[in-house]
Amino acid sequence: MALHFPEGFFLSKYAFMLATLLAAPQALADDQFTLGRTILLGMGDRGAVIPLVLCRPTKYVKVKAERELTLDRLVVTYGDDRTRTVRFDREMDKEQETEWKSLGTRRCIKKIEVYGNAEGSKAGVKVFGRR
Repeated sequence: MALHFPEGFFLSKYAFMLATLLAAPQALADDQFTLGRTILLGMGDRGAVIPLVLCRPTKYVKVKAERELTLDRLVVTYGDDRTRTVRFDREMDKEQETEWKSLGTRRCIKKIEVYGNAEGSKAGVKVFGRR
């Protein structure tokens, strides 16, 4: 009893395997995700809050400025209501990103407060996480 396969079956099978092998390292290398976005105002000592609907397990954070701003710090609130302050103390240009900052161990984040000042009237800020 001989099995008959449509022409090109084995070729498409190998193409699929090759595509999955090439995509796997890309998915592993780019495990960055967006924790949230907020807007910093010109002056003020209140933090711009990013509430997270779901707790996000995160070990590292970084910030991207959408306009020129001065970034002071992030205050991260964990699921158990403990907080951690991550200091940056730097001026950032438009589209500039900070380096990754460690939170120690991977913890579940439920809120982020961003402290800083916009160079103009307001500046958008994105906060990214990594496992």
